[in-house]
Amino acid sequence: MERARRLASRAILKRLVNETKQSSNGQMSCRSPVLYTPSRYVSSLSPFGSKCYSRSDLLGGRNVPNSFGSQQVRSISVEALKSSDTFPRRHNSATPEEQAKMAESCGFDTLDSLIDATVPKAIRIDSMKFSKFDEGLTESQMIEHMKMLESKNKIFKSFIGMGYYNTHVPPVILRNIMENPAWYTQYTPYQAEISQGRLESLLNFQTMITDLTGLPMSNASLLDEGTAAAEAMAMCNNILKGKKKTFIIANNCHPQTIDICKTRADGFDLKVVTADLKDIDYSSGDVCGVLVQYPGTEGEVLDYGEFIKNAHAHGVKVVMATDLLALTVLKPPGELGADIVVGSAQRFGVPMGYGGPHAAFLATSQEYKRMMPGRIIGVSVDSSGKPALRMAMQTREQHIRRDKATSNICTAQALLANMAAMYAVYHGPEGLKAIAQRVHGLAGVFASGLKKLGTVEVQGLPFFDTVKVTCADAHSIADAAYRSEINLRVLDAKTITVSFDETTTLEDVDKLFKVFSGGKPVSFTAASLASEVETAIPSGLERQSPYLTHSIFNMYHTEHELLRYIHRLQSKDLSLCHSMIPLGSCTMKLNATAEMMPVTWPGFTDIHPFAPQEQAQGYQVLIHKNLFT
Repeated sequence: MERARRLASRAILKRLVNETKQSSNGQMSCRSPVLYTPSRYVSSLSPFGSKCYSRSDLLGGRNVPNSFGSQQVRSISVEALKSSDTFPRRHNSATPEEQAKMAESCGFDTLDSLIDATVPKAIRIDSMKFSKFDEGLTESQMIEHMKMLESKNKIFKSFIGMGYYNTHVPPVILRNIMENPAWYTQYTPYQAEISQGRLESLLNFQTMITDLTGLPMSNASLLDEGTAAAEAMAMCNNILKGKKKTFIIANNCHPQTIDICKTRADGFDLKVVTADLKDIDYSSGDVCGVLVQYPGTEGEVLDYGEFIKNAHAHGVKVVMATDLLALTVLKPPGELGADIVVGSAQRFGVPMGYGGPHAAFLATSQEYKRMMPGRIIGVSVDSSGKPALRMAMQTREQHIRRDKATSNICTAQALLANMAAMYAVYHGPEGLKAIAQRVHGLAGVFASGLKKLGTVEVQGLPFFDTVKVTCADAHSIADAAYRSEINLRVLDAKTITVSFDETTTLEDVDKLFKVFSGGKPVSFTAASLASEVETAIPSGLERQSPYLTHSIFNMYHTEHELLRYIHRLQSKDLSLCHSMIPLGSCTMKLNATAEMMPVTWPGFTDIHPFAPQEQAQGYQVLIHKNLFT
């Protein structure tokens, strides 16, 4: 290959030298690629056209007729005045001439006639008209339009929780993974031989999940937490071979998770029952599994040890939805006895983005590994006996059968799983624990301050990051918060929850005190209360087992170290940076850079999915209205 490159370079150089000699004698080759070859996209106003002129002609030796001189007058076409930064020009490699030649090779006069012969009339629409930009947007127009939509969104400080949290995306990860085509264009690693870098990062993701959940097997990864819970429900059904058709969901689960499970249950002919934890009953003998939340959607941290033993005594599998950051300080579900653990990796460096996309996870025991959805990355050896990574369990994904497959690999959010994995690599076990303790501490300071105010009542149950508050008028408090550009979660007329995250500050807590004071002056600050606050996690539920002990999570804690690690991994992969991708690029290779840019703009990334709709008008236009309205 290298010899071929040298020979080709030598031939090109020789041709250029010969053509240069010819041009110096007043002659010019029409094939010269240096200055005078018309571009495949040359403007109709170009003075060069298709005729060849000598070097002396062009540099002043003779008066060459052109559209700017007196010898020729030509009108300017409207097409020539239109913007040239169009998508087809920059992103379709085939010129109109090449397209015509392709159609001719297939036996058709034009590309349109080829399409007419290929696409059945029954599935065509007569026309597609937009109220604006019917010809399509140029790249600059699209960017301006997205800026306009972003400006319609309003960013309030979110304390809503419900599984979605603000997070700091480390700049080294934002720039070098999320915005890097060497990571986002190939996306899913179908072919191990050109995906070793991504496979290592996804193996890191699996290791992170198994360590934090306390279960030995994890996939990498799934669409979102609700989907992961629905997949776990399907697993419970399969484990019992479909003999028990009822799945119970505790009402302390996130409401969106309950809704997704109910929707998916119809496809599995399952009956979904929601119930309070204390009212769950297995006496029917028809229950295949039960889903609980840890911590609960309203913030409570419960010891599920006896609950799980009771479920197992009745032959019922236990699925636990959980929070990765909480698991750095809470006893892991695996040690509590859970059979399957699901959740989202969103708060590990992936923005909320008005609900997604985010990478979810599902962990379980070795016993059920062949029933797991999604991909599993495994360590193997290559043909020369060296260690290599591959997708160890992927047959169902590679050859999807319409009636059997439950989780397409393209919905697995590999890019975002890699971001979450790098977030864990960057912070390491101690860094993650420090973030968790800070979040828990802020929640504790807030609860302590509310007790001191005496205007509301704080829930007495243990909590991690979410404080449940009982008050006289929840809506009036929420309205006061709204006026301070703060979003709270209103459960009912007398109940509010307030969830804290990595981005919360002491100043934010002081603002909350003013909201909850009912107009009364606040005689203290969050900082002044800190020394009085103790952990709200029971000693029996404090985590004792180590996690993220692998050297990968303990080596790259400075930006330059992580940057080099990311670059080392990406150099092992084939992406659109190198060539067209034979397999495994999902749809990311179709997205232009201009289309990817708005994905990271704060006006789109920092909105909670359950924020009031008036704060997300830009998103509402995208979702419900004509894009170009």
